[in-house]
Amino acid sequence: MAGETLHVQTFGDVTGPPVVAVHGVYGYGGRWRELTAGHLADFCVYAPDLRGQGRSLWSPPWTLEQHVADVVATMDVLGLQQVDVLGFSFGAAVSLHLARQAPERVRRLVLLDPAVGLGADGAAKSAAKALAAPSFLDPAEARATYVESWPSASQDGVDQEIAHYLVQGEDERWRWRFNPKSIAAAYAEMARPPTVPPSGVPTLLVRATQSNVVHPEYLAVCCTAGVEVADVDSGHQLLLERPAETGALVRKFLDA
Repeated sequence: MAGETLHVQTFGDVTGPPVVAVHGVYGYGGRWRELTAGHLADFCVYAPDLRGQGRSLWSPPWTLEQHVADVVATMDVLGLQQVDVLGFSFGAAVSLHLARQAPERVRRLVLLDPAVGLGADGAAKSAAKALAAPSFLDPAEARATYVESWPSASQDGVDQEIAHYLVQGEDERWRWRFNPKSIAAAYAEMARPPTVPPSGVPTLLVRATQSNVVHPEYLAVCCTAGVEVADVDSGHQLLLERPAETGALVRKFLDA
C-alpha cells in the first residue's frame, strides 16, 4: 500500500536520537510539544499529523494499514531508518501496527493508554458523536469549550491548540482541524480484535488508571508477552492531565 507524506512538526534537539510520536483522534502533532520540552529535549521528536487531521491530507482511506503506510512514507522522506515510536490512544494503535508490519523500523515502542480492541457498541457511539462535530462562533468560544473539557491543560497548551488546531470555515464558523469522517473511521479501526507488540521490539505500555480504554484481559496478555507495564493516575488524556508523570515514565524507558 502506497503512503503519502504527512505534515510534521519537529521538537527537541535536531541532532538527538530520532523519535516518531503519533497523536490520537481529535489531535495533531503539536500535542507532543510539552512532553518533549519537559522530558525529551535532547531527542529529535518528529510529530506527524495523521491523515484526516491537522494539516495533513484529509482524503480516505483511513484504515490502520493506510496510517502505517503514511508514517513509513514520511519516515522515508525524512531519512529515518529506525526510530523510537511513541503513540497515544489511536496513535498507539497505529504505532502498534507499525511495529508489527515493519519491526525493523522500530527500535523501542511506547503505547500510552492504547485504544485497541474497543467494544463495538462504544466504538459505534463514539463514531456517531464524531460525525456531529461542533463549530464555534469565535476562538473565545472554542477556548472555553476546550478548557471545560480538559481543565488540567496548561495555559500554553491551550494557546497552542487555539493557534494551530482551530480554523475558520467558509461559513465563518470556527472548527478544529479534522475530518469528522476520518474520526468515525478511526473508531471502527479501534474496534478490531487487539494484537500485541512483536517480541523483538522492547515495549512500554502506560495505562491511565481512571480510564477504561485498556481492558484488563489485554493488559494480562501484554504482560505475558513481555511488555513492560506502568500506571499513571489519570483519565485517558494523560498527556494533558499528567504530563510530568507520563513524561518521566517515557524518559526512564528510553534511557534504559
